Amino acid sequence: MTLEELKEEAISLLKELIATPSFSKEEEHTAALLEQWFKRHGIPFERENNNLWAFNKNVNPDAPLLLLNSHHDTVKPNVGYTRDPFTPSIEGGKLYGLGSNDAGGCLVALLAVFTWLYEMPGLKYNVVMVASAEEENSGPNGLNSVLKHLPTPEVAIVGEPTKMDLAIAEKGLVVFDACIEGTPGHAAHPNSDNPIYKCIEVLEWFKNFSFEKTSPLLGDVKMTVTQVNAGTQHNVVPAKVDLVVDVRVNEHYSNQDIYNLLKAEAPCRITPRSLRLGSSSIPADHPLVLSGLDMGRKTYGSPTLSDQAVLSCPSLKMGPGDSTRSHSADEFIYVDEILEGIDIYARLLEKVVME
Repeated sequence: MTLEELKEEAISLLKELIATPSFSKEEEHTAALLEQWFKRHGIPFERENNNLWAFNKNVNPDAPLLLLNSHHDTVKPNVGYTRDPFTPSIEGGKLYGLGSNDAGGCLVALLAVFTWLYEMPGLKYNVVMVASAEEENSGPNGLNSVLKHLPTPEVAIVGEPTKMDLAIAEKGLVVFDACIEGTPGHAAHPNSDNPIYKCIEVLEWFKNFSFEKTSPLLGDVKMTVTQVNAGTQHNVVPAKVDLVVDVRVNEHYSNQDIYNLLKAEAPCRITPRSLRLGSSSIPADHPLVLSGLDMGRKTYGSPTLSDQAVLSCPSLKMGPGDSTRSHSADEFIYVDEILEGIDIYARLLEKVVME
């Protein structure tokens, strides 16, 4: 099929995806729609849980692997919606619906370009397309669970809404559970070891602490206390105060580095929930980046987390749509953004994969 024909199919598929609820861990029905796409185009594919993947037809065992990825799960619609989130409608060039911008437009654009590339001989890269689940909740059965089935990618393009600019770095995430311990007792009696009062100093420490290494793309590591929990009733001094600390990590630190530093210096006990969602980047002189720059696209660093976090190879985040619309009420993407995105993806890959 021509790229123009695939553009029409991509918009139709996105409408179907919008009309099919696919909350994280509940994506089986959108996975079935994606199966139909591959079957209709005669492309063999694999499926595990709600993840699907397929390789280009003419795989060269000596060629490096380029991973194309975007996700088909969504968050739940927020209470601000004024229209049915599962009814796709086009008004004023905008395609409305839950998941249209994050990341349905990216997914169907990448699928269209992968399908266009599928039968081409003599590619310099093998290409694998992964439509992944559980991105929105960083779940265990998402892209990370597929990687064990694939050769190690040399590079990846992750489809997320970036206005088709080049996010060449992305912050990682570590969530910590912190605990301030004290001496429990009756509120009527003296107690010089009340953990709630001790909490004041600890909160000040977290507020004022700064990490040394800053990034021209991603800025400073950002650490924020987001939850505080203590006490069960008015007349009991609790034994502890629990905090949750959100840390957004630039590319100069691994998540293990952050944990080691905070474990040594924080004035309370601190435990990471996971260290796997690391920061990611791609060299500014990588052929994919240079190809994008030649087309007038801009580079930047992204503060938001994506499936890049589970990849160990250089990765570029790029896709149609605008990140500021993600998770918003009455989510939408412009149809022209998707059509332009398909053209830009195709030209980008032509330069890198074909020439």
